[in-house]
Amino acid sequence: MLNRVDIVDLVERYVRLKKAGANFVACCPFHNEKSPSFTVSPSKQFYHCFGCGAHGNAISFVMEYQGLGYVEAVKELADSVGMKLPEFERRGDQGAPKTDPEGPDLYEIMQKAEHFYREQLKGAPAAIAYLKGRGLTGVVAARFGIGYAPAGWQNLQTVFPDYAAKALRDCGLVIDGEGGRRYDRFRERIMFPILNQRGSVIGFGGRVLGDGEPKYLNSPETPLFEKGRELYGLSQARTAIREAGRVVVVEGYMDVVALAQHGIEYAVATLGTATSPTHVQKLFRQTDEIVFCFDGDVAGRRAAWHALDVSLPVLADHKTVRFLFLPAEDDPDSYVRAHGKHAFEQLLAEARPLSEFFLTELRSRVDMTTLEGRSRLIHEAKPLLKRIAAPALQLQLLKQVAQTSGITQEEAGRLTEIRGAAPARATHPAPVKGPDRAMLNRKLDRELLACLLAHPPLVREVPAEIVDVSHAEGRALGALMALDGIEELTHAVILERLRGSEHESVLERIGGDFLEKGMDADIAQAVFNGAITAIRTREPNPRIKELGEKDAKEGLTESEYEEFRRLIAEGDALKQRRTPPSTVL
Repeated sequence: MLNRVDIVDLVERYVRLKKAGANFVACCPFHNEKSPSFTVSPSKQFYHCFGCGAHGNAISFVMEYQGLGYVEAVKELADSVGMKLPEFERRGDQGAPKTDPEGPDLYEIMQKAEHFYREQLKGAPAAIAYLKGRGLTGVVAARFGIGYAPAGWQNLQTVFPDYAAKALRDCGLVIDGEGGRRYDRFRERIMFPILNQRGSVIGFGGRVLGDGEPKYLNSPETPLFEKGRELYGLSQARTAIREAGRVVVVEGYMDVVALAQHGIEYAVATLGTATSPTHVQKLFRQTDEIVFCFDGDVAGRRAAWHALDVSLPVLADHKTVRFLFLPAEDDPDSYVRAHGKHAFEQLLAEARPLSEFFLTELRSRVDMTTLEGRSRLIHEAKPLLKRIAAPALQLQLLKQVAQTSGITQEEAGRLTEIRGAAPARATHPAPVKGPDRAMLNRKLDRELLACLLAHPPLVREVPAEIVDVSHAEGRALGALMALDGIEELTHAVILERLRGSEHESVLERIGGDFLEKGMDADIAQAVFNGAITAIRTREPNPRIKELGEKDAKEGLTESEYEEFRRLIAEGDALKQRRTPPSTVL
């Protein structure tokens, strides 16, 4: 599929590109900048920003720009070039909904229902008065597609003559009651359409007029709608989130709409359910900072702690999660109406970082004046610390927990079973004789990788015996060699094949370097030949040599023997591994 998508055409749908030599440039769509640092290469089908480091192929661009999961992005691109993909049985973290290709279009049904509710609002003075009383203008109401479900049991029958159709129940628009009597799910409610990342209606939230119960009613789980994956307002907020560099997560539809009414357009809401890891992952695709906004009462703090808990496994050291607790008498809607945009954004600026909330909350659960309480703090912190995916933050929090508990960082690391927690021991470096061999080997492998990314067919000319798997560049080189059976091997396909692997970050850096410098096929061939010649003269893997000499003299420990055997096996396997993967994008 990547071979049928032109990345220049794709990017130009969203960003105005300007020709610059063999490439195209623009201001980066993923961060604010005044001068262009975003480069798109038509020959490599690859983009790279030298400002923020954003990079990748067509699939990566759609994922990052639209905030889609992998499967959704692939489906989006396939649709754009007229390709049909098989439907997926179940949505995983990055899946797409399964609908019956032979049945009615559920998206079309939801769109008709949304149009009906919007039309009904025009003739509902009580609903209009309610919205005006909450300070909403017609412009904001239209932006969010707000409508009204009138009183009555079967109003949707005027829109869908086949009111008994199974598809209406599949969409969650109707309920089959006792005795087979069918009726509309939403009645006498302000209607808030819920959109997916493509802007299609997938569900509704209904707010009752007056004091009825339940106050809010959401669509049920359907083939289109899964509450644990979706966020209200994200489709409308995407541009504002990028411009602000953060997203605010609130709890209600009216909070999102009221904040937008006051110029804070980068807010989204969970849909009557607790924050999920998928929510956090989806938001981190849009921005590097998430601010969770909750009430300051017990329920709000409980919801905030849950949000912290599910965020830990998806954190990164360049990502930030913060928490804002409003006064007990306020929610975002009431606060921004009473105090305005500036006051609310001032509160956002003072929101507590995850680390502070983490430590304060844990301390509050134990008696820090006793040895038992401080010991329990370690016990409480252990499972949470182990789940933190951001290594630098993990170690810093471990250090703080250790200091609070009155023990050393090394002791805390041992008790929590966190590797790398112990401070480095002082060592005396061995005298350097001649050039640093390891650095030279890695430099040569980086040159070789740059050539292969610039001109992928060269991968077929790399001799397997020269690959040194003792360092990251050598292992990435081996991974590229395993792709040599792909007929139309391009830079974009390489990136896609190795997405999520240990080699991805190595190739990102090298890909950005060669794109900046420029390297055509002739230059790549010349540099490649020189690198191969230099690599053939280097010593074999120095670690294998070192372990072999030690084994001959004094023997190896069990861990050293396992390492020795692994390095030899990796080298042998590399020579036999040059077979293509089973599927070609």
